[in-house]
Amino acid sequence: MDVLHGEPALFSGLVFLFGLLVGSFLNVVIHRLPKMMEAEWQAQCAELRGETAPDTPRYNLWLPRSACTQCGHQITALENIPLLSWLWLRGRCSACGTSIGARYPLVELLTALLSAAVAWKWGVSVQTAGALLLGWTLIALAFIDFDTTLLPDSLTLPLIWLGLIFNVYGVFASLPDAVVGAVAGYLVLWSVYWLFRLATGKEGMGFGDFKLLAAIGAWLGWQMLPVTLLLSSGVGAVIGIALIVLVKHDRRVPIPFGPYLAGGGLAALFFGADLTQAYLAQF
Repeated sequence: MDVLHGEPALFSGLVFLFGLLVGSFLNVVIHRLPKMMEAEWQAQCAELRGETAPDTPRYNLWLPRSACTQCGHQITALENIPLLSWLWLRGRCSACGTSIGARYPLVELLTALLSAAVAWKWGVSVQTAGALLLGWTLIALAFIDFDTTLLPDSLTLPLIWLGLIFNVYGVFASLPDAVVGAVAGYLVLWSVYWLFRLATGKEGMGFGDFKLLAAIGAWLGWQMLPVTLLLSSGVGAVIGIALIVLVKHDRRVPIPFGPYLAGGGLAALFFGADLTQAYLAQF
């Protein structure tokens, strides 16, 4: 531990490698968790109808083994090395040659880079452990929401509690600030949702967005909520307008807000205090 304390580059490099492994697992979470939720909903609907739920093979984050979606070829250990395997296979299944999406190595690389940045900023500390848990979960939530417009309670709710637990000891914010942040984060978007619904008769966002902002508030304290909202709303608005104008995105098709909230939360984690001070210095 003394060596790691004295060699931040070594520690960051080790965390980078570990981040690649975590990114590989996050790909599984992003792909499988929505399918697991759908299967659970179907079983609940069958139960409500008085029917027997169909007997399906076991499917969770651990089983079955990862396989090619086209030919069913099970991924071997050598083919499952984060980032390197995709490059070695040239982005194709070794059995059938089907293209493997570039997003898999992108998630692995993104997770590794974020992990290394956390390790470099906070070193060997409790803050690093907390920031890694927060960052990894936000990556998973962002990509799940992008794919499905869902923010699973199985991720957002534990994230809220974890933030409060870490801040019992004031890791990122005092406990009172964290509690107020969780409540305020939820209520801010809840209020926007109902104002928009009353004004237009439509739902402007999902309840998962409320819980995600509550989680960010629980981790970073209420003081970081304005920065998170300004960054996520600003970037979201620019990209949304660009999609409508340039790509002719159908306005009736919802654009997930979770990825922008996650990005805003990460920016607030790293730069929130500096951004807030720079803004207040203007006055």
